[in-house]
Amino acid sequence: MPVQMELSRIIISEINEQQVIYLKEVDGERAFPILIGIFEATSIDRRVKGHESPRPLTHDLLVRVAEHLGGEFQSVVINELKDHTYFARLQIKHEGEIVEVDARPSDAIAVAVTCDPPLPIFVSEEVLNDVLGG
Repeated sequence: MPVQMELSRIIISEINEQQVIYLKEVDGERAFPILIGIFEATSIDRRVKGHESPRPLTHDLLVRVAEHLGGEFQSVVINELKDHTYFARLQIKHEGEIVEVDARPSDAIAVAVTCDPPLPIFVSEEVLNDVLGG
């Protein structure tokens, strides 16, 4: 059963190539970092802070396209950790069925915070055990 997590921290560094986001368990204490790129970190940070862009950015575009095609975003699930790389799925309801789309966690979380209301973020127990050594 996946565990619901929330975005708890965003660290943007102008001198490092990799940026960091932290996910924290909603009803618990577990937390872990994910290294992401500057574009995704900036997109997430802008959305969390409520900054609007005069024109749609990439994640805005993705959400709008899916919605215009009749899709309704449901959630993000970070479902795998392999060779130090996280894998995620965007779950989209379309014509009554849930469609899962492979995504980088950084993009999936950027989409999650772009949606209104923001999407729930889940992490599989297997990933939590792998990353936290449980």
